[in-house]
Amino acid sequence: MSLVRVDNLTATAGDTYLVDGVSFEVVAGEVTALVGASGSGKTTSALALLGDHGDGVRLTGRVEVAGEAVVDGNGVTAAAAGMRGRVVAYMPQHPGSALNPARRIGTTLRELAKLHAGNPDEAVRAAQVPGDRATLKRFPHQFSGGQRQRVALAQALTCGPDVLVLDEPSTGLDSITRLQLVHELRDLAATGLGILLLSHDLDLVRALAARVVILDAGRVVTSGSTEVLPPAPDHAVPGTSGDRRPLLKAMNVSAALRPRGRDVVLRDVDLAVPAGACLGVVGRSGSGKTTLARCLAGLHERMAGAVLLDDAPLPVLRKRNREQHRRVQYVWQEVRGSFDERRPVDQQVARTAQRLRALAPDQAHAEAVATLARLGVAAITAARPPSRLSGGELQRAALARAVLAHPDVLICDEITTALDDRGTALVLDLLSELKSRGAALIWIGHDLGLVAALADEVLVLDGGRVVEQGPPATLTTAPQHPLTQRLVAAARLGDQEPPPVLSLDTRSEPRR
Repeated sequence: MSLVRVDNLTATAGDTYLVDGVSFEVVAGEVTALVGASGSGKTTSALALLGDHGDGVRLTGRVEVAGEAVVDGNGVTAAAAGMRGRVVAYMPQHPGSALNPARRIGTTLRELAKLHAGNPDEAVRAAQVPGDRATLKRFPHQFSGGQRQRVALAQALTCGPDVLVLDEPSTGLDSITRLQLVHELRDLAATGLGILLLSHDLDLVRALAARVVILDAGRVVTSGSTEVLPPAPDHAVPGTSGDRRPLLKAMNVSAALRPRGRDVVLRDVDLAVPAGACLGVVGRSGSGKTTLARCLAGLHERMAGAVLLDDAPLPVLRKRNREQHRRVQYVWQEVRGSFDERRPVDQQVARTAQRLRALAPDQAHAEAVATLARLGVAAITAARPPSRLSGGELQRAALARAVLAHPDVLICDEITTALDDRGTALVLDLLSELKSRGAALIWIGHDLGLVAALADEVLVLDGGRVVEQGPPATLTTAPQHPLTQRLVAAARLGDQEPPPVLSLDTRSEPRR
């Protein structure tokens, strides 16, 4: 039974076509995947199921959900408002935008369940979120990026929808949790739920989708079964390590979420990264990867131990001088909130070179536009406000903003999660050039194969501790620690048995 039918959908902003003649359907019990590069029209097409669109955007064509017209020849219909949540639930690409930072997640889930007559207990199980009291009492900021993704999924499922729209649901997930997600989504589809999957993760699409629609520049290029997908490139390229003096060092770094050492999430981590080398950091969601990145960047002040740059102590961010700011740059996982919605993106990227390198405005802007173009973000796109860019375009803009500082150390936290293979290749090419110029890179990711494309050494975190470390070729072919073995095995999506659901709480000590 067809739950969604989209015929000749067009979205225009003035004279610009964002989506041009797109058609697809979502069938009960099946997964339909929209695949395409950042800015290809996936999110615009999906939001049309809710009758939603950006400011100044006009929808035409026809969109039917559960037999009712949401969009017709005259635009969005009155029936669209009644579809949201009750019939169609949407989980956005950036989970932070779907979670209320001032409310505990348990409170939000109970309110959604009351409003939509949903079952929050089933929702948290399906989304791999533990339903224990301690977890449900947390606020969104107390979860990692991958964990917030699962909490946002639980919110969507609590509404009890007939159609579930998932925008890049594997963003920020480690390979074990990603494998678990495949099995959970298969189980949800088996109950009769229709799923519209927006993803650049071709392995995820192959494992789930019955129907695939490939978009490019707002148009359907081809559609059919998963056989229409291009083969995924092999990113695994071994790094080359050397015995050079470390440019950046961390010694016995520990960190807590709350004062007086409560909720410890990082324990006695040591690392050293020479100039011209890359350290990869992998682990499950909640293992402490982002907390480690924030400690190195000076953003996490509840830490013990030492961070050294050229053997000199590196203070927390608010105490760093301009040169220290320039030398150590951080590109974080959820970038949308780091941009000012009132200013064009290219101006915000250029501001880094003006502020930290004292470039003239025209020179800084020219360098910003050139760097963005190299990363696949056209000048006309970069001149728009952040709300008019896709998640992948903003990820690349955040990288360009950091690169314009000409940093000696660049910390990258899951910066390719919203990118397709072409976008990822452009990022890897730029980072490889930075390495060749002598920059030290810290690459935090959940994809061991991708990390191996750039890293000279890989560090595996579990429960806030380093459990294994070595060259990427060794860790991917002969992993020693059980977690590393599971990460390597789970990276191959398919008909594997789902791994057990682990608690989001990775602490080894109880609350005090």
